Amino acid sequence: MVPEAGFQPWPAPAKVNLFMHILERRPDGYHELATAFQFLDWGDTVWLALREDGLCLRDDGNHQLPAEDLSVRAARLLAQAAGIKKGVTIRLEKRIPSGSGLGGGSSDAATVLLALNRLWRVGWSLGDLAELGLVLGADVPVFVRGQAAWACGVGECLYPEDFPQGWAVVLMPPCLVSTALVFQAWDACSLPSLTKVMEYHSIKGFQSLPQDNHCLDITRRLYPDVGRVWEWLSSHAPARMSGTGGAVFAVFPKAAEACRVACMARNQLGGRGVQVVRARVRNLSPLHRAVADS
Repeated sequence: MVPEAGFQPWPAPAKVNLFMHILERRPDGYHELATAFQFLDWGDTVWLALREDGLCLRDDGNHQLPAEDLSVRAARLLAQAAGIKKGVTIRLEKRIPSGSGLGGGSSDAATVLLALNRLWRVGWSLGDLAELGLVLGADVPVFVRGQAAWACGVGECLYPEDFPQGWAVVLMPPCLVSTALVFQAWDACSLPSLTKVMEYHSIKGFQSLPQDNHCLDITRRLYPDVGRVWEWLSSHAPARMSGTGGAVFAVFPKAAEACRVACMARNQLGGRGVQVVRARVRNLSPLHRAVADS
């Protein structure tokens, strides 16, 4: 995608959850979580063109699209909070599938916040932007801060960490997983928390956790395509599911091994509509490198 002059590209990387535990349901209806995030050097691209009329909108180059998506909401929220009178036109080059558990919409919103903070010369700190981003969604702050981290709460309480980095093979089956449906099924099972919430609120507590995903069995039952790709990948490497799914992934220390498994996946699963991506796993978000270089 190469928009006309005036548009500037900004990366919106995917994230992966190294594990995810559901602890309890909170009074506000959300679930207390414990998880860990890293970033991929693959994801969406957000194209931005500044405008002087104060409008913040998204279009695809020919037809104006519905305005109430996270990227437009992010631009409008920042403009209102910072008293900015300028506007922006947003175009999204989507690669991260909806319902994949890779954080596409949240990453797009975070990219808009960080890029416009620079382009509009707002000058807010990452902490200020992360607090604003939490209004848009629980995953937005980790993309704003751009550092791999342990996380708790609904995902907004972050403890930065340098995890081992490698190469990920990510398999995305042709299904759109509903996070709400997965959590509803979890609640219906009345499964008890495995440990007290407070045991997670320290680095030592996080490091002692089993590296599993509480949503895996429920998601596999609700979406058989997720189960099939998880079983395929598990036969070649330790497989994990990101978020509530449906993307599953494995991390390899060497690029050659990741390339071998990715090629097999494309040959054996590509005809069934499974999207296969091989990407570098990063502790620092590619977005932050782009902002620093701009």
